[in-house]
Amino acid sequence: MENKNFSVWDLEKHETKDIIDSHINGELTVIWRDWDNLIKNHPKMVYVNSVNPEEIKGPHIHKNRTTYFSCINGTVVLVIQDNDGKFHEIKADSDKPSLIEVSNGIAAAIVNPTADVAQVLVLADIAWKPNDNEMQNVSFNNYDWNKWKKINS
Repeated sequence: MENKNFSVWDLEKHETKDIIDSHINGELTVIWRDWDNLIKNHPKMVYVNSVNPEEIKGPHIHKNRTTYFSCINGTVVLVIQDNDGKFHEIKADSDKPSLIEVSNGIAAAIVNPTADVAQVLVLADIAWKPNDNEMQNVSFNNYDWNKWKKINS
C-alpha cells in the first residue's frame, strides 16, 4: 500500500533450521537490506519502542526525519493523519510482518489494543538526540480515540 504520506510493505519471513537434523527451530524476518531500496535514505538510528497494553503513544510529528516501523512482538495499530486530514489505521503484527514508512511532517500515533506489551522496531533516517526539538506533539481532534478504550472497563 502506498500513499503520498506513508507506505506499507509486506516483509519476507523465512524458516530457520537446526544445523544437525534440519528441524525448524524458528524464523527470521528481513526488515531492511540496503539493496532492496525501500528506504531511500539509509537508517541512521535503529531502536525498539515498547507500547504497554491498551496504551497510545502520540500522536506527534517528526519535523525532519522519516520513520519506518515494524512490529516485532505483539500487535499495534498505527494511526496516521495524512496531509489531506484523512486518518488511516494500519494494523501491524509480528505474525504478518510489514514495514510502515511515515514521512517527515506527517502525524502518527501507535496504539496497542491488546492486553500484552507490544514491541516495534523503528528505523529512522536521522538519529534522534535528547532535547533536539525535532518532535511536535499534536492532537487528532476529529479522531475517535474511544474505540481503543479498554474493552472490559
